[in-house]
This record gives sequence, structure tokens and C-alpha cells, in this order.
Amino acid sequence: MGGTTPGSMPASSRTVDDEGVLIDDFLLVDAGRLRDAETRALFASGRHPSRNVDQNMADLKAQIASCTRGADELIRMTQEFGRPVVVAYIRHIQDNAEEAVRRAVAALKPSAFAYEMDDGAVIRVRIDVDPIQRSAVVDFTGTSEQRPTNFNAPLSITRAATLYVFRTLVDDAIPLNEGCLKPIELIVPKGSMLNPRYPAAVVAGNVETSQAVVDTLYGALGVLAASQGTMNNFTFGDDARQYYETIAGGSGAH
Repeated sequence: MGGTTPGSMPASSRTVDDEGVLIDDFLLVDAGRLRDAETRALFASGRHPSRNVDQNMADLKAQIASCTRGADELIRMTQEFGRPVVVAYIRHIQDNAEEAVRRAVAALKPSAFAYEMDDGAVIRVRIDVDPIQRSAVVDFTGTSEQRPTNFNAPLSITRAATLYVFRTLVDDAIPLNEGCLKPIELIVPKGSMLNPRYPAAVVAGNVETSQAVVDTLYGALGVLAASQGTMNNFTFGDDARQYYETIAGGSGAH
């Protein structure tokens, strides 16, 4: 939250500190009590703090409420069916997703692709397939080093884009879960634009580079023509009001 411009998506950020308050492992609720004063102090800290802490707190309270409801439902389900049954089904969901992705991977061939972005950076990927184990190594070695701009994608974003692509190879109506990535070994060099080092700026990595990663993987797999490959961010505001929207794109042949 915060940053050099309203909406927390500054186009000209060069470090993550330009993009707002960086939160790492902060205790939000302690023994059922929202740490309101401490959280407000956190949002107000840093070089470019939040502009509307009240709004941030309202958002957090809504998220806490939804998480609490989910936890209550999980407890209720466990009380009704028993812990062993619930745990068994959780494992089954992941095992089923893993098997579905392994079937899809078994039909793939080793491949590679390179995607050049507007600033000259290149995302490279090689996919090596083991048909016996029905597994794949997705290797982004050769991708450009982290950028001086904000088009760096944290490893979590690169991982999420990879998960998305391999989930789309599955025709079965399975819920998205960690099992989908069990057949995939992901290699992303540290210090590259897909696994940058602190304090690299990263806001465009989430909305732009993530789409380029998806297009790169689809190019290697040969299963989808690249489309718009962008999320088109629209943001404006002042100290009282902030607006940010991801418009997205599409129109690719597939």
C-alpha cells in the first residue's frame, strides 16, 4: 500500500520501496484481537506510506471476516465428518490434480521458446519431459537479468503463471490446488527478471510480465497463439481517493 503515486502502481518505480509499504510477516490478529494501532502504524511507515489507512483497515477487516468464516466452516466440517475423513479428501483432491497434470504432461514433447518484450528483455524457457515419470522440468535459464524498471516478476508470480498454464492443459473439472505443480520442477535463476533480488521494483511484474510468462510457456507448448499479453492498468487518485483497475486483454486464436 502507498507508493509514489495513488493506486500503488507507479509506472516509474525503480525500487520496491517506491511502490509503498513493504510488509513481511506481520502479526495482524493476536489472540482474537485485531492489532489496529500497530497495523495503522505499519501503513503509515516507510518512505511512501499509505494515503488512506482507514480504507486499508476496512479492506483488511473484510478479509479477516472471510478467513474466519472459512475457518469456522472447516471446523464444522471436521466435527461432522471427522478429521481423518476431511484430511483424506484434502489429500485426494491434490492427488487427483497431480494425476490429471501427469496425464497432460505425458502427451508433451521437449520444447523451448523465447519471448522478447518491448524493452528488449527476453524471457526464455525450456521444457524437458520425462514420459516415464510423466513429469517435466520448466527451466527459465537464459532469461534476462532483473530490470532497472519495474517489470521484474517475483518468483511467486512466475510460479503462479506456470501453475495456471499447466492447469489449462487439463480438461477435467478439477479445483486449482498445489497438486497441479507436483509433476513440475521449476528452475528460475536468482537475479533474473523472473526471480529478482531485493530491492528490485516489481509492480509491472504482476500484471505485465506474468502475462509474458504465460505466452512464453504457451509458445513452447505450441498450444495457443499469443494474444494481447497484457493486463492494461488504469490508475489515478489523490490523497483522499485512489482508483486502480486491471482491464486485461484477450483476442488470441486458440
